[in-house]
Amino acid sequence: AFWEMPAGARVGDIEIYRSLKHWINDGLMTLFFFVIALELKRELVLGELRNPRIAALPVAAAFGGMTVPAGLFSLLVGGGPGASGWTTVMSTDTAFVIGCLAVLGSRIPGSLRLFLLSLAIFDDVGAILVVAIGYGEALNWVALGAAGLGLAIVAGIARLGIRSIPVYFAIGGGIWLAFDASGVHATVTGVILGLMTPARRWVSDARLHAILDRVIAHPTGDRWNRDTAARSDLHRAGVATRESLPPVERLEMALHPWVAFVIMPLFALSNAGVPIGDANFDIPLTVAIFAAFVVGKPVGIVLFSFVAVKLRLATRPDELPLSLLAAGSLLTGIGFTMALFIAELAFEPALLNSVKLGVLGASVISAALGFVALTWLTSPGRR
Repeated sequence: AFWEMPAGARVGDIEIYRSLKHWINDGLMTLFFFVIALELKRELVLGELRNPRIAALPVAAAFGGMTVPAGLFSLLVGGGPGASGWTTVMSTDTAFVIGCLAVLGSRIPGSLRLFLLSLAIFDDVGAILVVAIGYGEALNWVALGAAGLGLAIVAGIARLGIRSIPVYFAIGGGIWLAFDASGVHATVTGVILGLMTPARRWVSDARLHAILDRVIAHPTGDRWNRDTAARSDLHRAGVATRESLPPVERLEMALHPWVAFVIMPLFALSNAGVPIGDANFDIPLTVAIFAAFVVGKPVGIVLFSFVAVKLRLATRPDELPLSLLAAGSLLTGIGFTMALFIAELAFEPALLNSVKLGVLGASVISAALGFVALTWLTSPGRR
């Protein structure tokens, strides 16, 4: 009852009220997808994924990790209850996968970490696009046009050199409201704006050093407190220091703690509960969810990765043997966040407990299997 409490605001004749759970799932989770899109943009523009053939490997793996589990789920469920919820098993929980790798520390090669991070981001973006298209309501073309206009304004002011974060945040809020009213799932706002965020810095290293040298050249004293050239140089140095980092990195650094320590726990608290005592479980549905994650995910990833490399569409790094890739792919059965998010949209309330039980069980088993396999493969004796 607490999560269903209405909250919102009224401005004149316009009122916007949603349940607390809706503000978390559709509002705060937009920031989660925004950070995911920032990570993807950074890797594609600044990271190792700039090489198309290297980027093709996690793309192919993500495609296999979405289609094979969905196919296995549909095969097991058939025409039974929940058959339309195949999108639930398409995604991977990025945070938990990277967390499992972090526990193993330096034993895990950077190539596997990058592969799994990129794969998880690609299939999360793919899943949210499916959600935006498949689980929206009847389209409101006026609201959709307003959202498109908002995105055009963002692109225009970026070209003009406006770099104020509050300005973009205000316009982004308007775009979110437009998508929310349009029938397209509002969380797609985070994905689009994240991919639109500039990945090039404004101030080069040479320019930054020149500005800082001017500040250092001033003698010490209280001249910073007066309206002098020294204070002007100090202010310019502050701006230059901030703008020497690309916007994607600055925003990612600023938002990541809020997403990790506030938004994700709130989402879990409001969505993950399963009343075991008085719940009626649909066992075939739970088993289908479990099998799709634990079996379908790693099989699809390994199969599509192998085929992509054999067809010379992608390149697999030398330090990432197929055995290590397969062990790491076991972790992708952890579908916690995105799976619960999509399940709320894809299934009838009567089936949600069965789905959640399958997701939670698959996440625990996938984490354990992946952790054990990676520990064994990276043990000192085998290395």
